[in-house]
Amino acid sequence: MTDIEFHIDNFMLYCSSKNLSRKTLASYEQTLKLFALFLKDSFGIEEVKKVQSGHIRKYIKYLRERGKYTVVNKDESKKVNHPDNRSDFKKDISTTTIANYVRNIKVFFNYLYHAEREIPKNPVDSIENPKPERKVKKTLTPDEIKKVFKQFDTSTFHGYRNYVITKLLLDSGMRIGECLALFPEHIDFQHKSILITNPKNKQERYVYFSYKLANDLKQWLKYKDRYSESPFLFPTTRGTQLEIRNYERALRQAGEQVGVKIHPHQLRNNFAKYYILNNGDWFSLCRILGHSSVEVTQKAYLDFTNEEIGRKYQKHSPLAHMEGI
Repeated sequence: MTDIEFHIDNFMLYCSSKNLSRKTLASYEQTLKLFALFLKDSFGIEEVKKVQSGHIRKYIKYLRERGKYTVVNKDESKKVNHPDNRSDFKKDISTTTIANYVRNIKVFFNYLYHAEREIPKNPVDSIENPKPERKVKKTLTPDEIKKVFKQFDTSTFHGYRNYVITKLLLDSGMRIGECLALFPEHIDFQHKSILITNPKNKQERYVYFSYKLANDLKQWLKYKDRYSESPFLFPTTRGTQLEIRNYERALRQAGEQVGVKIHPHQLRNNFAKYYILNNGDWFSLCRILGHSSVEVTQKAYLDFTNEEIGRKYQKHSPLAHMEGI
């Protein structure tokens, strides 16, 4: 084991002790191992103390030039999974992805410098984060949403289940992973709230649902209890927990049937945008979404189109609300 591999392993143990999500841990490990391989192949560096800011900048440049899924190791025999068969092979890596890599590398070297005192100088101090390009996320129109809902066959168990899940995601703004882990006892019909016990940031929170959806949930519970003894709110026909990918596929197929591109996180995004467009406030939205701050919420969802801003303006125009002028 090289020096840098030892410190990566030690860092992963440190991160695991902080109870970070599996997704975050996997992101850190993949990023750091690829970076370590680049340092070894390109510069013969295997010690963390020898890494300089210039090496990190070279890596950023390399990422931009190499494209997706090209071979990291110079030994062609170590190519795996035939990346050249992928449709996006060698296409540009997005700035967002590169920014995530840089962030992970920064976390690692900040840990080595501040927490472990393993390096005399921090090579990431002068590294700027690449600025990700922002793409306006499409707001689904009420007509598009209605068309998608009509594609679920509510006469079948899985069709009815997916129909209610889709409504709940749109009405509450919860994440799909949070939704599929729910139990009926998490629902409080009196206060129209649901307790999220497995959130991304490990902090329990409440989300809320409308009076309209309350009826859907009550009807679904009666239906589910007739055909399943599963403890989950939205189980499979076998009673097990529904996998995210299976619901994603069902939602995508429903959208394709009516020419609408749709995925679970888009429902969360549309919940947030409609909440603000319907005069909700950023602070309560931040609490509902489970973000650490209002700034995080605004950064993630403050991407309205000019048309949406124009419609919201008409509701709040100073002159429109002044009589006699």
